[in-house]
Amino acid sequence: MGVIKDSFTKIREQCKELILTDKQIEEIMRRVIKEINRGLSKETHAEADVKCFITYVQDLPNGKEKGKFLALDLGGTNFRVLLIHLKDENDFEMLSKIYAIPQSIMLGSGTQLFDHIAECLANFMKEHSVYEERLPLGFTFSFPLTQLGLTKGILARWTKGFNCSGVVGEDVVQLLKDAIARRGDVNIAVMAILNDSTGTLMSCAHSNRDCKIGVIIGTGSNACYVERVENCDLFDGPKSGPNIKQHVMINTEWGAFGDDGALDFVRTEYDREIDQHSINPGRQLQEKMISGMYMGELARLAIVRFTKAGLLFGGVGSDILFKRGQFFTKYVSEIESDKPGTYYNCREVLEELGLEHATDEDCANVRYICECVSSRAAHLVSAGIAALINKMDEPSVTVGVDGSVYRFHPKFHDLMVQKIRQFVKSHISFDLMLSEDGSGRGAALVAAVACREAQ
Repeated sequence: MGVIKDSFTKIREQCKELILTDKQIEEIMRRVIKEINRGLSKETHAEADVKCFITYVQDLPNGKEKGKFLALDLGGTNFRVLLIHLKDENDFEMLSKIYAIPQSIMLGSGTQLFDHIAECLANFMKEHSVYEERLPLGFTFSFPLTQLGLTKGILARWTKGFNCSGVVGEDVVQLLKDAIARRGDVNIAVMAILNDSTGTLMSCAHSNRDCKIGVIIGTGSNACYVERVENCDLFDGPKSGPNIKQHVMINTEWGAFGDDGALDFVRTEYDREIDQHSINPGRQLQEKMISGMYMGELARLAIVRFTKAGLLFGGVGSDILFKRGQFFTKYVSEIESDKPGTYYNCREVLEELGLEHATDEDCANVRYICECVSSRAAHLVSAGIAALINKMDEPSVTVGVDGSVYRFHPKFHDLMVQKIRQFVKSHISFDLMLSEDGSGRGAALVAAVACREAQ
């Protein structure tokens, strides 16, 4: 019993570095706002990590949008094409198909990528008998963009494992239009480019007018929010006068928060190792502490460290456990879904990893490590959301949230609600709303609103 208690105590002691204190969260909130203001300011935008790109989306849905719209959603290892028929406020039909993006295309040329997208788009239109129609399209492109208008977005850099040549510094809308033109067989009007956090905000705003923040916690992490135009130095358009819109959505790109060292005071050896072995070292440091692309690996690194120290599995690991990227983020959700005192999912996961010799105590320790990693992610996201809600200072704010981590982790929502409530000003009420397919439906809604405005 002494050894068990000892491993239990030692692991908890060493996991303390993965637990954010309230004081640290307050400091993170302070630094997030400072960085957001740097991104909004003309003078400091160039060197700011949190770029706060202006989206030029200024109108929220009002329920009067009608018609058929296409949406393209590119944000990870696959992309979706959607056909959305808006009939009235609560009545719409949505058809969609997922297409894979092979690794060779993710790391190939931009021309290959956009030709692949255009081909899938044309096939989809044939399948759904809209091949002959001219349809408006909203393009969700979930990578850092400098937007110069609603239909012009320059790729700042690739993230999430992509590295296509000839795209950084180019207008991705034009690259898509060129690929469609090369085919010459479909007629599409690209009405808007946006990212998935903007889509999430739009999608939730369609049914909830209080939605003013959109957050993604999936493969990557990002947030957008509604800002007053007067606070946006880089907004290229009239800021005052009759009929001038007062607000615009800001795509924060907060995944890059901490790239200047602002998070070093809470980063651990696991974070440093993940960053070192990533495709973009030194970049997207907050994202690497939060998102689904890295959460499983964070847990694996801690489990490996404790195994090698003899505190887990009697010091005997397995080839799979010691292999980078083999402890998937879904394992974290599965392990934490076990009822207290039971280890059914945990044992299944450990068996898949070749760790059949794990004891109940090992399972309890593995679950504790997973809880530390996922709680820290939830608390980091909460710090950013609470900071944004306080900055906006509206009496009531709904936060639209999408992404696989938020959707599938059993405790993420509750952890966030609890932590946000703790740090949001007492007079503000807030709500977290799961976005029903934000990046797809949201893209169609941005296109629909753009069509509505153009009429």
